[in-house]
Amino acid sequence: MGKTIIAMAQINPIVGDFEGTSKKIIAYIERAKSAGADIVTFPELALCGYPPEDLLLKKSFLANNLLYIQRIQEYCSGISALVGFADSQNGLTYNAAALLSDQRLIAAYHKSQLPNYGVFDEKRYFEPGTRPLIFEIDGIRFAVSICEDIWVKESPTALSALDNKAQIDLNISASPFYAGKMKVRQAIVS
Repeated sequence: MGKTIIAMAQINPIVGDFEGTSKKIIAYIERAKSAGADIVTFPELALCGYPPEDLLLKKSFLANNLLYIQRIQEYCSGISALVGFADSQNGLTYNAAALLSDQRLIAAYHKSQLPNYGVFDEKRYFEPGTRPLIFEIDGIRFAVSICEDIWVKESPTALSALDNKAQIDLNISASPFYAGKMKVRQAIVS
């Protein structure tokens, strides 16, 4: 098993600012490369901003997600990036994570556990994903999850990570902050 360096780019995008956010993502990819990282992760729906809400109903908004993912992937040479975006396939919309590497989109993971309480209204806009994403770098097996996917003990993501012997789960999130949240999240994950 090798050693893999993971960078976390904790950016705060503006909803709908694809041009500005993609430039920020590319700058952080370059920064992570310079630091010797193998993987750089970005927040949930980082590319389009969170929460995009009714903008997800516009075809041009969804098309921009895919267009800018293609632009960003060109900078993923010598590094892998996990970028949150809104994916659209066959008329359905997903809260997704793009795995970019070798200047291409390797795979897209679709969030399976969609929250619908408090400030969250994800079931209105997104379809739940049904397929896990497991990949390997330097002999280390990674699972990908988005926010609430990691909280549910018997979720498809958790079961797949166990079945596929993933050693690390890369979980991207964009939950609102509140005092004491870190302790709550650590308890859930442990």
